[in-house]
Amino acid sequence: MTSLSAPPEPAGGSAPSYETVVVERHGHVGWLILNRPDAGNAMNATMFDEVEAAWLELAADPRVRVIVNTGNGRAFCTGVDVVQMARDKEAMRRHSRRTRDAELRFTAWQIGIWKPVICAVNGVVAGGGLHFVADADIVIAASSATFTDPHVSIGQVSAYETIALVRKSPMESVLRMALTGRAERIDARRAYQLGIISQIVDDPDGLRDEAQALGEKIARNSPAAMAASKRALWAALEHGLTDACRVGGGHLAGLWGHPDQSEGPLAFAEKRDANWQDLQ
Repeated sequence: MTSLSAPPEPAGGSAPSYETVVVERHGHVGWLILNRPDAGNAMNATMFDEVEAAWLELAADPRVRVIVNTGNGRAFCTGVDVVQMARDKEAMRRHSRRTRDAELRFTAWQIGIWKPVICAVNGVVAGGGLHFVADADIVIAASSATFTDPHVSIGQVSAYETIALVRKSPMESVLRMALTGRAERIDARRAYQLGIISQIVDDPDGLRDEAQALGEKIARNSPAAMAASKRALWAALEHGLTDACRVGGGHLAGLWGHPDQSEGPLAFAEKRDANWQDLQ
């Protein structure tokens, strides 16, 4: 496994400079780390823009086959920066319009990132931070992680995040989180029971190593086949069964003739690692 204690690999060319996020690469695993720890990784206007740019940077890098999203500090993400929202409405105006018009662009699903995405929840997730959880492909969490939706407690509507979570978790559980607001938190054990996460990491200090190891397992597979599989499975949430199968069949057939479909069986027969094509 690639060591996370080693310096991250530099990006080719001139990499963007970020104030509120950190982008790293460890082998084939790219990392998008929210980096406003003193503010609970709350999303201000700058972070909204930088998160989108960071997703696109990692998506465009052919060396990156899997992306892990996590946070620095004790919190994963505590949602929108309500302090900036209260004191500097102009700074958030463009993002408010995007919210109104259902044009949000700060999670992998919203932007259309077809590389596998692991969300590694290192601490509290609140409100808008639940977007990252709902829109990831795989979610793992430290045993100390908690999940809460305080929208109604500050006079706001719970909508996008909890609508998305209903696709993963029972309706009543999501409604309870939305309606109790900040009066209740779901711990990691309960989140696992509800299907919000798929793994609890008992030692919180080992969360990143666990996410890196999982990313490396996934990265051994064909990037093209994984992208097509992800498109097919996410499309299933948008369609009924028959239409979803038709869409999935299109993605399946669309990979016929791809070099990876010959390379995979050959590598298996020759008992070697496959030499996959980079994702185009």
